[in-house]
This record gives sequence, structure tokens and C-alpha cells, in this order.
Amino acid sequence: MPRPPAFAIVAFVLALAGSAAAQSAAASQPGHDHGPVRQLGTVHFENSCAPAVSADVDRGLALLHSFWFSAAIETFDGVLKADPTCRIAHWGIAMSWWSNPFGTARSAQALKNGLAATDAAKAIPGGTPRERAYVDAVDVLYRDAATKDQRTRILAYEQAMAALAEAYPKDLEARVFYALALAQSALPTDKTYANQLKAAAILEEEFARRPEHPGLAHYIIHSFDVPPLASRGLNAARRYSTIAPDAPHALHMPSHTFTRLGLWQDSIEANLRSAESAHRDAGAASEELHAFDYQAYAFLQTGQDAAARATIDRVPALKAAIPNAGAGNAAPPSAGYYAVAAIPARYALERNAWAEATALVPPAAPNAWADAVTHFARALGFAHQSQPEAAQKEVDRLIELREAVRKTNDAYWTEQVDIQRLGAAAWTAFSAGKRDEALTLMQEAATREDATEKAAVTPGPLKPARELLGDLYMELQRPADALAAYETTLKKEPNRFRATYGAAKAAQAAGQKQKATAHYAQLLQICRKADAGARPELKEATAATR
Repeated sequence: MPRPPAFAIVAFVLALAGSAAAQSAAASQPGHDHGPVRQLGTVHFENSCAPAVSADVDRGLALLHSFWFSAAIETFDGVLKADPTCRIAHWGIAMSWWSNPFGTARSAQALKNGLAATDAAKAIPGGTPRERAYVDAVDVLYRDAATKDQRTRILAYEQAMAALAEAYPKDLEARVFYALALAQSALPTDKTYANQLKAAAILEEEFARRPEHPGLAHYIIHSFDVPPLASRGLNAARRYSTIAPDAPHALHMPSHTFTRLGLWQDSIEANLRSAESAHRDAGAASEELHAFDYQAYAFLQTGQDAAARATIDRVPALKAAIPNAGAGNAAPPSAGYYAVAAIPARYALERNAWAEATALVPPAAPNAWADAVTHFARALGFAHQSQPEAAQKEVDRLIELREAVRKTNDAYWTEQVDIQRLGAAAWTAFSAGKRDEALTLMQEAATREDATEKAAVTPGPLKPARELLGDLYMELQRPADALAAYETTLKKEPNRFRATYGAAKAAQAAGQKQKATAHYAQLLQICRKADAGARPELKEATAATR
């Protein structure tokens, strides 16, 4: 597609200084102190609003592209104070209330607020057909929420954005939001990744022309956020944090790619910066917790256990600060509660600290799938300590939580909780001496997990099902099968500590000395910054590679 003429895409490098409307909006909502925001990238949105608010429309759009929804709403509210006829500001507010497109169900309040924004936009006379098309597109996400399920509305939005992008082929933002709609509507069970590849083709073409656009880099990362494609997002991942360094999510998002590729130190550094940035935003506790979860996961893969432990100590205060209202940032409250449960559970399971796992306390989260994390970890802890009766109680609780999630019509998380239930039941059966039943259950869990994808809310499964299958094969003295399971895990979750160590042990037991040595050497490379004496597995690896 030819590049639009310069006058149509006058680039604007966004700055808080000089943004009177944004300052006015922030002052009117003291509960959301986003701190000084200076660098968010370069965007421009042609509109029929008053010329005086053009810069703030662009700033709101840049915030929207980095999923800083609360700040975007404040900015668009400021625009409307200066120009009540600015239809596209209402569109921006509606888009912001939809929040993270890769999240799950929206709250009733978010749906109400989004619909109010589209109603307000439709009530404004005049404007351009293009602007009305943007409003009509976002309206389908909200208009019939009481009678149409969310996926139906998401697919209708995708079609509306396809039509808009076709009608206005020189409109960069139409193409960008259409690509995002494609990625949003991709099913986790579609292993052709057709939507993601179609979205990426649009985004990469535009990114080559506009390397300072935050949405292009951001959505390329999302489009490639699956194991077979992750390496293709590495350039965008390394660029995004330099494009919009004042947006907490722009600092965090590259770690999705780093995690997929097992680049743990890169992920650690990205999430340290993201958590620090989020900490400065009074309403960003969930964003900070989300960064902590990715950070702790990476620390644990590299044997930096003391640093992982330090994140746990900061969780209680942040849990109390999770906002349960408002549009928030990229990480919604549900992501915050998930991190509250996942961080201490990971700390126990990644270290095989089974007694610690049994002592975990569920966060009593409003989203049942967050509480399931704790009960899954507790079940594994009890099973590994030969307490099948206690483990079974946790399995029974997982069944209850699965049904609670099912009642919310959230098919994805219903399946994820059931995969956890299967893994927990497998190890409970093994603990009770039911070896065949254990293997059957664990094989089913692995097969079902292979058929889906992880959610953006998490850096990875709390304990990959196929890795757990490898552990079970080792207990059943089937090292060749265990090795295959661990190596399959590593194709999807490269450089995982436990899968790498498991592969080394299994290869050693199977008489494959060369392969065992290679996996041990890889473990030592992964853990070159590990705490001294923290993991006995590293001492074993050192001895095996001499």
C-alpha cells in the first residue's frame, strides 16, 4: 500500500508538557496519578475535532495503543471538555473501556460505560463518515451484550474493522485496529495461526514505514505470542520499550517474547523496569503484580531464588491495592489476583518445595480460576508427600472451581482449570498407588494442554502438563518416555529449569550419556547467575559435565 501523503499523517511526538486538556482531566481525578508522561511514540489520527485538541487526541490514541486505558480515558475526557463535539474522543473512551482485547469477560460496569460512550458519540451531529464508521464498529462490542455472547460481538467487530480498513485504505489506524481485531479473535485451539499471521502481515508492512508507532510494535508482539512464531516478534519486542518508555506496558510487553524464547535475563530486566514504572501509577497495582509474575518466573528459571522470594514479600500490599473499578491498565484486576496466587505457587513448585506448596493460602479472588492456581499447587504438594486424602480434597475443590468458571461462560478458563484438575488427580492417584489411572489422567492433561495456548495473563503454565508427565514417567521408571516428554516441553517452553534438568536425568537413566551431558550443560548456562548453593540440581549438573 502506498504511503499516505505527509499532510495526512503529520506525526506528533506526544508530550504531557503542553497538554492542557490532559492536565485538566488528571486534576479532576486525583485517584489516578499517572506521574509525568513524556514519551509514548509517534501517532496521528485525522479527525474533525477542533484543531486545539488535535495533540491531545493523538496523545489519547498513543496511550490506548499501549493499553494505558485509565490515562487514555482521562485524556479523552479532557478533549471533550475543550471540544464537546469531538466524536472521536468518545470512540477513544469506548475503546478504552473494552480494555485489554486479550482479556476475558468484561464487567457489567465496563459494558455500561462503553455503551454510554458510543451513545454519546452517536448523538453528536455532523462529523465525517469515517469517524462514524469507527464509532459504529466499536458499538457492536457493547450494543447487544445482554443478548449476544462476547465472541459473537468480537467477530462482528472484526468484520466491521475489515470493512472500515477496506473503505479507507490510506487510513493507517484503520489497518492497525483491524489487525488487532484479527489477533483478538484468534482461537487458542487454531494451530494454523491464520489470524495471527494475517494480522502480522499488515502490521509488519506498516512498521517498516513507521518504526516509531507504538501500536505496530505492540501488536506484532501479540500476533507472534505463540511458541512457533515467537522468534519473529523479537525485533518488535526489542523496539517497543524504546518507542514508548513512559508506558508501563511497553516496558513489560517485550517480556512476552523473551519468555517464549527462554531469554530469561531479558525478561527480568524488562519486568524490573515495568514494575518500577507501574509503581508510580496510583491505579496500577495489577500491572505491577503482572510484571512481578513474569519477573519471578524468570528468576526461578535461572536459579535466582532470593530475588524471586523478594517479589513474594511485596505481594500482600499490592493485593490490597488492586483496583476493582475503572478501566485500569493492560493488566485488569483479574490479572492482579492471578499473580497474587501464581507467584508464591511458582516459588514452591519450581523448587520442588512440596511442604511450602501445601501451606499456600488461596487469595479468595473474584475470578475462580485464580484460586484454582493455589489448589492445584496444594494438590501436587500433598501428593508428593504421600498424602492422597489431603490431595483429593484439593482435587475436589478444583472441580468446584471449574464449575464456577463454567457458569461465567468462560470456555477458555474452564478448560485451563480442568487441565489442572486432571494433573492434580493424576498425582493424587499415583500417591494412592493407582499407577495406571495416574498415567491415563496425566496423558489426557498433556494432550489437552497441547491443544490450547497459554493466556497473556501468565508467563506460562504453573507446571506444564507434559513436564508433569515426564516426572510421572520417571517415577514409573520409564526414562526414555520421560526424556521424550521433557524434550517436547522444551520445544514449547525453551530453557525451563525443571524440564531441562528432567531431560538430563532421564537421558542419564536411559543410558544416553551424550544427550544427558548436553542437557546438564544447558542447565548450567541457563543458571549462570544462580544463587550460590540454591539448587542441588546445579551441583549435580556441574559434576556430570566435568
